[in-house]
Parts: sequence; C-alpha cells; structure tokens
Amino acid sequence: MGDLEFSFSGLKSNILQVIQRESIKNPNFIQENIYDLCASIQHTIISILLEKIDNAVLKTGITEIAIAGGVSANSGLRDTLLERENTHKWCVYIPKFEYCTDNAAMIAISGYYKFQDNQFTNSSISANARMKL
Repeated sequence: MGDLEFSFSGLKSNILQVIQRESIKNPNFIQENIYDLCASIQHTIISILLEKIDNAVLKTGITEIAIAGGVSANSGLRDTLLERENTHKWCVYIPKFEYCTDNAAMIAISGYYKFQDNQFTNSSISANARMKL
C-alpha cells in the first residue's frame, strides 16, 4: 500500500555482497561467522518489519496487529511484538506455534483437496497475487 510496501531484495543483495567480499579475504568467513551473520540478519529483518508496522500504525491509526505464515514462527519477532503490545497499547494476534506453517504447505494442501474434488483448470487461467481494493 503505497509507501508502506517493502521488499527484502536490497537487503539480500547487500548480504550476498558482504559474504562474497569477506569470503575472498577469508575462505572460512562463513563457517567462522555463521552465528553472527544469522543473528545480524534476523535482527535487521525484525527491525525493518517493526519500522513498517510503526509507520502503518501512525498512518492508519490501526492498533490491531496480526502476523501469520512461516514468519510468525520467528521467536524474535513474536517476542518483540508482544513487548510492543504492552508499551504501544497494541492488540497483537500471533497464532500458536503449531499453526505457523509456511505458505507452500497451505498451497499444497489446498491443491490436494482441489485434486481430490476433481477441480481442474487449464493454463489459460492467470494467477493474481493482488487484492482488488
């Protein structure tokens, strides 16, 4: 939605460039720094997500925040949102961990049930990932 949209493609490119540059200097860079790399990437992603949520709350006044899908299994994100629920007076909805499945699993099971019901189509149908407003 306008300036609330975001992508991690720039972040992914930057991470790749750092890893490539540092691996030239030290071929063991990844093995020697894997935990720091992962923690730094997770921290950065959570910071970006929370900044976007903060901006959305400021622009819209919405204070009910929900996360779902595979990302909702991330304990750092879950914990940070729950902390903000108290400090920012948000109402945060986080599914139980066992319901935090990746979208691929949801799509696969949906396809399975459509297959079982003989619901087929041909390649003339185009997928549309954008909701009509």
